[in-house]
Amino acid sequence: MIGRLTGQLALKQPPWLLLEVGGIGYEIEAPMSTFYRLPATGEVISLQTHLVVRDDAHLLYGFGTLAEKTLFRALIKISGVGPKVALAVLSSISADDFWNAVRAGESGRLTKTPGIGKKTAERIVVEMRDRSDTSVVNEGFTVSTPGTAMSPLTEARAALEGLGYKPAEAQRLTGAVHKDDMSTDQIIREALKRALR
Repeated sequence: MIGRLTGQLALKQPPWLLLEVGGIGYEIEAPMSTFYRLPATGEVISLQTHLVVRDDAHLLYGFGTLAEKTLFRALIKISGVGPKVALAVLSSISADDFWNAVRAGESGRLTKTPGIGKKTAERIVVEMRDRSDTSVVNEGFTVSTPGTAMSPLTEARAALEGLGYKPAEAQRLTGAVHKDDMSTDQIIREALKRALR
């Protein structure tokens, strides 16, 4: 899986961009929310990425923030919502506004997105409601120069989710043990100790 790319922005042609990394040009499809924050071509940027492998193609999707990537991955797990529709959602509504709409049960806000009808919008709201209190904040990897990194707390939450903990549980465990001076490893260790109690 290609999780992040850092390289020179060679071309911007919404919804596509070309990122040159080590002499290789990666074609990446991105939501408009990411395009709005892109610098001029020739600049070095870092993007969160998600690779979709199909029988006929390998498609790479790029995001300016971890919150967008996380929301994209959650959306494509819903029946009837593929990558194109997920990108349309991210292009038409911010991740924060999306989660606010889900919490409020406002499926009507989602029907304004191309490709989403009333039934699909209602299904999205129902299936995403249990995740709405754990939406990832827009910290960490953003469209920026190299060297930008996730906070230790965000990294620890992502690691726990990678181990199979639900987002709400990962947030609860890390929130209970986190102190400002702790490293990612310390937060993970303490959170796992707490989980085993």
